[in-house]
Amino acid sequence: MVVALCVAASAAVFAVPSQAGTAGKSKATAKSQKASVSTPSRARAKQLKSTKSSPAARKVVFVPARPSFGQVAGLHAASDPLDLKSSVALVLDQESNQVLLSKNSSAVLPIASITKLMTALVVVEAGLPMDERLMIDSADVVGENRSRLAVGTQMTRGDLLHLALMSSENRAAHALGRNYPGGESAFVEAMNRKAQQLGMLDTRYVEPTGLSSDNQSSAMDLSVLVKAASDHAIIRELSTDRGAQVAVGSRQVQYRNTNGLVSNPSWDIVLQKTGYISAAGRCVVMQAELAGRKLIMVLLDSAGKYSRIGDAERIRHWLSTTLPAQATAVPAVAVR
Repeated sequence: MVVALCVAASAAVFAVPSQAGTAGKSKATAKSQKASVSTPSRARAKQLKSTKSSPAARKVVFVPARPSFGQVAGLHAASDPLDLKSSVALVLDQESNQVLLSKNSSAVLPIASITKLMTALVVVEAGLPMDERLMIDSADVVGENRSRLAVGTQMTRGDLLHLALMSSENRAAHALGRNYPGGESAFVEAMNRKAQQLGMLDTRYVEPTGLSSDNQSSAMDLSVLVKAASDHAIIRELSTDRGAQVAVGSRQVQYRNTNGLVSNPSWDIVLQKTGYISAAGRCVVMQAELAGRKLIMVLLDSAGKYSRIGDAERIRHWLSTTLPAQATAVPAVAVR
């Protein structure tokens, strides 16, 4: 996809007075004709000069979309029975561990803000007080981080966890890691240690937000993380909250869930987390009740703003129509 800043240039049209008439026309008439032409012409020339001098008019910038790791690796060339736009997909029955759909599920890719599920798991299992007030510091302003949490904002650890899970607030997630006993480095060590304990051998974390493309995992590993995180009611509840009004300093700020499916009555989502950076593409993980089964769904590296949601809907429709009629699963495909 190419994004272009386009400048509409207007062409100046100058009216030329008719040469018809006698040579004996009065000088007053000639002056009148000259004035009628020169006045708008000068104004138009001045307008064009002003337009040419503006920064937007001087340059046309073409910004090519940065390819994801999955696109570079050619993972989108893999086909699947549902024609998914995500290059990586995994659907499994949580109770039986039966794999219902698999596409490149062993590929190790950046996972963006799916990282925050591990951030939440480490914070919750550390037993840190949720009512302790923490302050957003300049150290929490990381990457291309747009946030409504200004430096100096004070919030409880519980509110920061809420915003990190529901609205994918990067400064909130970073503050949670920074305020871990021993600081951010100790927190990242705890994240990687927990991944090893869970058997997530293809997973590596370098920071708590997901803004780094060095935070990487596979769909198989992330299904393990979803299952572990779903054991904690607070993570289930905060990740699926549709929205909340939160006190940010003296203001009440409305936050919403980054996953619109939590508000869709066709879905019964128990836990979820979305993610996006250009290196990872659009990602989402969910635990949901579908077709009478508790399922874990992982979609990574989806191309297009709404394609991960479209993929999730295709999977839901397939599960709702196919699985009740037959107990067999769609064969795993294109596993790399």
